[in-house]
Amino acid sequence: MPHVLTLVAPPGALSPSLLPRVREALTALGADCGMPDWLAEREAADIPFTNLAAEPAMAAARAAIGEAPVDAIAQALATRRKSLLLADMDSTIVTTETLDELAAEAGLKERIAAITARAMNGELDFKSALRERVAMLKGLEEAALERTWATTELMPGARELVATMRQAGAYTALVSGGFTFFTGRVRELVGFDEHRSNVLEISNGQLTGTVAEPILDKDAKLAALKEIGAARGIALEKAITVGDGANDLPMLLAAGLGVAFRAKPAVQAAARARVTHADLRALLFAQGFRAAEIVAA
Repeated sequence: MPHVLTLVAPPGALSPSLLPRVREALTALGADCGMPDWLAEREAADIPFTNLAAEPAMAAARAAIGEAPVDAIAQALATRRKSLLLADMDSTIVTTETLDELAAEAGLKERIAAITARAMNGELDFKSALRERVAMLKGLEEAALERTWATTELMPGARELVATMRQAGAYTALVSGGFTFFTGRVRELVGFDEHRSNVLEISNGQLTGTVAEPILDKDAKLAALKEIGAARGIALEKAITVGDGANDLPMLLAAGLGVAFRAKPAVQAAARARVTHADLRALLFAQGFRAAEIVAA
């Protein structure tokens, strides 16, 4: 089966001299490699190959890349262009963990961030950890949410990813273990077709310290992928998912292409594809979009 290996780096960081080195590494494992094809000069390039599966190709490429700031994603060529995007929000579409930043308003950022880090690495049950962290914010004024939103920044490439996929006819959904207060605003700002997340309960202008049930966790994210795909007649192999935490793993593993984006160690180890150096446009290059086809932010 024909496959393609996509190399992606921060702009200007993909050295042309790296491409033949990666081709040689694949050839050494028995692959028949085609000529490299630049998708974006010194930023993204494809190397088509046959006679080798995707996983060993990625492992060989990463070994050849060494310490260079270059990501490698290998997949079947025929199904690389996707029709459905499901994305996590915190530390994926936005640069921060919004709950941790909200905790800063209560002087509890370090304490709550420590719990978040363990939950995102799969060391704690997500639902229990979420309830625990939210309970610590009981009595915080509702205005703290607006102040937190005012300092929240989008991840580079977020707008381009969603706009380009939508222009190509894909459906896009933001599915987060965070809160509707933030996902609704991110949906509007970035252009997602829909958003799903948790409801932070508020009464008399203050956080009650509770989250509405049921809590959107890893199982709900996977269910959303299957439900949205089925409703639109999109097979899972035609879906791309992206996230950084352990609660994203089921949807990452179920999709045709699941990308661990700047992810926690346990997630990087388990996911089939990962991006640690490039921005979110890497997901477009992985689908074969060329720089000229990417919709500008």
